Amino acid sequence: MTAAADLVLTNAEVHTLADPDETAEAVAVRDGRIAAVGSTQDVTHLAGVETTVRDCEGRVVLPGFVDAHTHLPMVGRRLVEADLSGADSPADAVDLLADRAGETDPDSSGPDREWVLGFGYDESAWDDDRYLTTDDLDVVSDERPVAAIREDMHLASLNAVALDRLRDDMPDEDVHTSGGDPTGVVVEDALDALWAAVEPDRAATRRAVHAAQERANELGVVGVHDMVRRSEAPAVYRQLDRVGELSLRVRINYWADHLDAVRELGLRTNHGSDRVRTGAIKTYTDGSLGGHTAKLSEPYADDDSNRGQWVVDPDELRDIVARADDADLQVAVHAIGDEAVRETLDALESADGERHRIEHAEVLTDDLVARIAEGDVVASMQPNFLKWAREGGLYADRLGDERRLASNRFRELLDSGARLAFGSDCMPLDPLLGVQQAVTAPDDRQRLSVTEALRAYTSGAAYAGFDEHRLGTVETGKLADLVVLDRSPWAVDPTAIADLDVRATVVGGEVVFDRGA
Repeated sequence: MTAAADLVLTNAEVHTLADPDETAEAVAVRDGRIAAVGSTQDVTHLAGVETTVRDCEGRVVLPGFVDAHTHLPMVGRRLVEADLSGADSPADAVDLLADRAGETDPDSSGPDREWVLGFGYDESAWDDDRYLTTDDLDVVSDERPVAAIREDMHLASLNAVALDRLRDDMPDEDVHTSGGDPTGVVVEDALDALWAAVEPDRAATRRAVHAAQERANELGVVGVHDMVRRSEAPAVYRQLDRVGELSLRVRINYWADHLDAVRELGLRTNHGSDRVRTGAIKTYTDGSLGGHTAKLSEPYADDDSNRGQWVVDPDELRDIVARADDADLQVAVHAIGDEAVRETLDALESADGERHRIEHAEVLTDDLVARIAEGDVVASMQPNFLKWAREGGLYADRLGDERRLASNRFRELLDSGARLAFGSDCMPLDPLLGVQQAVTAPDDRQRLSVTEALRAYTSGAAYAGFDEHRLGTVETGKLADLVVLDRSPWAVDPTAIADLDVRATVVGGEVVFDRGA
């Protein structure tokens, strides 16, 4: 006799995403896995006395979203610190920081409590298109350290107190100056001193992760590939897993400066529990387009003497890849500019291991598209970055129109046979926004169909994490990680996909978010 299901979803429009056009009406879940997918008649016979039966009222059921590149504790910190993503001017950002200063007690416990922090500013959206400076942030406080971190986290602005405190630990070349004096703007390696000063302790990290996973579940996110550096996050994830408080699946991608420790501990890619697994070794090559530090083969359109910079030079990159690959560890390499992508592919192609990853790959040439497709390399990309590729956006300034329209070439990569995985880099953590950006991209070389974009956020991201046998599609035997949307992303105006509501999120058969009827 077949055992009864724990959960049955009926009267649904189920898109399995295993096949682009495959749909069903109902799903049954038993012991955390999908027990049946099919018609209402096929599935409802599995409902028993204790089965929870949910009428979806015609709503859409999809595989749960997997964010292939994010920083989950940072998502949580943005929820509690000053959120500068909505600021529309330098003055507005300063006001938000001043409000945050008034809410915090500089004498409270914790290494970062004295600081006034704001995250997510994007000067490219302002009429006054400039970075925040010391002069701006001194208005917030001339007694407490103040830092505003740009959305890409490759640039920060500091007030005089913060700059004076950290300056000796910052490389000169990464501190912007004017007339020989620091402006308060710092980039790349100079941010290491800031992160060390404001890194939350384990209790604060746990609070941030709790807040972030709640937000993730609200957005239909069932799993994340978290990029972790000098953080309490790995310990927090495992602690939450032990006590049953982790409501999503976490793949920990350790920064390259943890490589020796990871090797010594004997960690290997894919080892771990049902909820927490070791992922890749993550490294930089270059910086960001917003900070003028992405490494390009041709100069920036708005700075013709600058082609960006190496954060990790090619020789060091090859050494990192070789050592990680030798230890049976996947490698994930941040490369944004085309010159950085080229050096990254050179390094990855010399490795013996499979399924290494290139993160971002924003600026590509025709030959780089072909090389990614031909190699056993996952293109782990962020479609929400397309907001900068539109007419008059940041990429128009940094790259000019020809290169902005050739950035983020999702269509060409997919058509060439490349493996495509989508994530957010927490800018912001919202898969439906990413889907909307990909579907409405400004150029044919970038634009995907709704199904293709969704698959990059589900089966594509699962593949990037060696999880295609467990996750990413609605199929019998796979883990019951599902999302219920109030309307169909195929049926609404493409510019309204980000406005769709997540009605429920299911992880391992457990409803972890429920908006209700």
